[in-house]
Amino acid sequence: MSFPRQHARTQRFTLGAPRAFTVSPDGSRVVFLRSRGGTARANLLWVRDLAPDGPGERAAADPEALLGGADEELSPEERARRERSREGSAGIVGYATDAAVETAAFALSGRLFTADLRAAVSRELPTPTPVVDPRPSPDGRRVAYTVRGALRVTDAGGGGDRVLAEPEDTPGGGRVTWGLAEFVAAEEMDRSRGFWWSPDGTRLLAARVDDTPVRRWWIADPANPGSAPAEVAYPAAGTPNAEVTLHLIDVEGGSDGDGGNGGDGTGRTEVVWDRARYPYLARVHWSAAGPPLLLVQSRDQRSQLHLAVDTATGRTTVVHADEDPAWLELFPGVPAWTPDGRLVRIADEGGARILLVGDRPLTSAALHVEAVLHIGEEDVLFSASAGPEAPEDAPVGEVAVYRAWFRGSGDQGGWERLSPQDTAHVASAVRGGDTVVLSTAALDRPGARVEVLRPAGSGGGAPEPTAVIESHAETPVLTARPRLLRAGARRIPAAVLLPTGYRDGDGPLPVLMDPYGGPHGRRVVAAHNPHLTSQWFADQGFAVVVADGRGTPGHSPAWEKAIAGDLAGVTLDDQVEALHALAGSHPLDLDRVGIRGWSYGGYLAALAVLRRPDVFHAAVAGAPVTDWRLYDTHYTERYLGLPGESPEVYAANSLVTDEGLSAPAGQHRPLMIVHGLADDNVVAAHTLRLSSALLAAGRPHEVLPLSGVTHMTPQEQVAENLLLLQVAFLKRALGVA
Repeated sequence: MSFPRQHARTQRFTLGAPRAFTVSPDGSRVVFLRSRGGTARANLLWVRDLAPDGPGERAAADPEALLGGADEELSPEERARRERSREGSAGIVGYATDAAVETAAFALSGRLFTADLRAAVSRELPTPTPVVDPRPSPDGRRVAYTVRGALRVTDAGGGGDRVLAEPEDTPGGGRVTWGLAEFVAAEEMDRSRGFWWSPDGTRLLAARVDDTPVRRWWIADPANPGSAPAEVAYPAAGTPNAEVTLHLIDVEGGSDGDGGNGGDGTGRTEVVWDRARYPYLARVHWSAAGPPLLLVQSRDQRSQLHLAVDTATGRTTVVHADEDPAWLELFPGVPAWTPDGRLVRIADEGGARILLVGDRPLTSAALHVEAVLHIGEEDVLFSASAGPEAPEDAPVGEVAVYRAWFRGSGDQGGWERLSPQDTAHVASAVRGGDTVVLSTAALDRPGARVEVLRPAGSGGGAPEPTAVIESHAETPVLTARPRLLRAGARRIPAAVLLPTGYRDGDGPLPVLMDPYGGPHGRRVVAAHNPHLTSQWFADQGFAVVVADGRGTPGHSPAWEKAIAGDLAGVTLDDQVEALHALAGSHPLDLDRVGIRGWSYGGYLAALAVLRRPDVFHAAVAGAPVTDWRLYDTHYTERYLGLPGESPEVYAANSLVTDEGLSAPAGQHRPLMIVHGLADDNVVAAHTLRLSSALLAAGRPHEVLPLSGVTHMTPQEQVAENLLLLQVAFLKRALGVA
C-alpha cells in the first residue's frame, strides 16, 4: 500500500490507537477509547481492570452492537463540536464519568447511553434527541445533557427526564442556548464544555449563550446549488461576540429561597462579574476543594481575573489578577484548587513559564510548563519542555511529564521526571490514586507507547511500569528519519529530512520547507509519526526542512510573544533564517526552494512566495488565512488588536492588500491555493479574495477548490490525492525529475 493511501485510510495513523484515558480514584480501573483496528473508524469504550486476578481488558460499549449495525446520524451541533475539536473518527468519540469512575455517559448517533464500568455493560436511556455532551453527576445518580440548545437532566436509572433551561429565539434574529460552548470558546480557548456539576450533584453551573449580536455568514455548497446555504454565527475580528453569562441551576428545580443575587424563583442564580470589562469566560473549575473558580479575560486578553463564586448569591470575589502587555495565554488544567484550597496556576514570570501553587513557584526557568495533568494530595503532575535556562544540549522538541510537590514529603520543593530519561520524547499522562497512565511517543518508533505505572511495593515510591495498553494502529509503510537541531543565531528548532537512502556526496537537493510556523502549532517534536508526511515528501526527491520560528509554542514566553502586532514579518523572517543557516551544513539547493503548509502554514506559504520570491520559488497554500479581518475575534485580536484601532497592522499582515502583493515585478512564483468550500473556520472567502487580488495584479496562480470539505479534510480520497497533487505541482514548479 502506498503511504498517501495508508496515511488517509488510517486518519494519520490515529485509528486503533488508545486515547482519552480516565483512571478511577482508587487506581483499579483505566477507561479509554480505541477502535478495533488501524482502519476502523468507530471507537469502542474500553475498561482495563488492573487487579491481578481481574477480568483484564473488556469493551464496555460497542457502537455496532448498540446501534444494531445502523449508520450513525450526527446532528448539526455534534458535527460542529467535532469540527471544533478536529475529531475525524466515529463511534464513541467522547465520554464523561462520575467521580468514582463507575458510570460513563456518552452520546451515539444522537442517543444517550450509559455504561456500568465495573460490569462492562451499557444501556440506552430514553431521552429526547439529538443528545450532545452528556455528563454524569459526581455521585452517578443523574446525567445532564443538551438537546437543541436546551439543558436537561435525567436519572441514571432512566426516569425523571426533565428540562432545566429552554433555548429561545430572540427578537434580533439570534438564538439563546444553554450548556453549549460558543464558537470562540471551542475553537480558540480549548473550552468545549458549557456546563459543570457541583461536587454533591445537586446543582449545575451552566453557560447561557446569546448569539444575537454575532454577524451571520452563509456557507454555500456550489457543487449543489439546490441546497440552501448554511447559516453560521461567525464573530470576525472587530465584530461583536456572543453574550455569555453563567448561571447556578438547582437540579431539583423550584425556588432558591429568597432568590439571592439574580435568583428568579426557578432555581437559577446568575453568576455576577464585570462582563463589560471581562467578557470572555475562559475556564470553569468546580471541585470539593473550594468554591467554583472562574477565569475571565478582557477582550484584548491583556488582563484576566481568577474569580471565586459564592454559590448562595452568585457574587464573585477576585482570587488573583494578571496583566500582560502582549497577551495572556490559556493553559490546560488550570486554574484549579489543591485539596487544601490553594490556587494552582501557570504564569509567565521573570521570562519563564512556571507552575505556582498559591504564590509559591514550584518550577524554575529550566522548564517551560505547558499543562497541568493532575493535582494530588501532595503534588502536581504536569508536562513541560525545556525552558529558557535549560542546558544548551537539551533535546529539541521534547515534552516530558513531571511532578512537583507543594506539601508533604516534597515540601522542600523541586520536581522529578516521570517520563523516560533515556530518549527524547513527547509524553502526556493521566492519574487516579497512585496509578498513572503514561503515553510516550519517541523518534525511534512509530505511534505512542501507553504504560500503566504503579508504585513498587506496599510502601509506595516512584511509579514503575506494570502493564501496557495495546495499540491497534497500523505500522507506517515508511520510516521517518528526521534530524532535530537548532538553526541560526536564534537557535530556531528545526527538523531536516533527506530521502531514504541518501548518502553524503549525492549532491544538493531541491528544498521543501514544510512549516506550520504559527501560534499553538508545534511541528518540530521528538516523536516519529508527526514527521511521516515530511519524510514522504523527502522520498520524492526533496530535502525537507521544518522550522518552528518565533510565535510557535514550547520555548519561552518571549519567543511566543515576539509576533505581537507582526505575524507576517517575524514568522517569515525565521523561516528564511532557518533555511539559510541549515544550507551551510546540509545539501540544500537554494535555487530551488518550495514551501507548503495548511491553515497558518498555508498563510505562511503564500506569504513566502509573495513577499520573498528571492528566496522561495513555489508554494502550496492550503486553507490559508489571507485577510485577518475575516478570522475570528479571540485569535486574531490577541495578536493584531482591533481592526478599527490598528488598520495599518491588519494591512501589513494581509495577503490581499498592496503590502501583501509587494513582490518586485517579474518575480512571480508558482502558487497553488487549496481550500475546502465547507470550511467554517477559515472560510473559502480567504482564498477567493486572494485569487481576485492576484488576478487583478496579473499574477498567475492555481486554485484547487474542494467541494464538501471542511478545515480538517477527513475524506480518504481527498486526503490521499491532496498529497499526490501537491508533490506533482512542486516537482513541476521546481523542475524536479
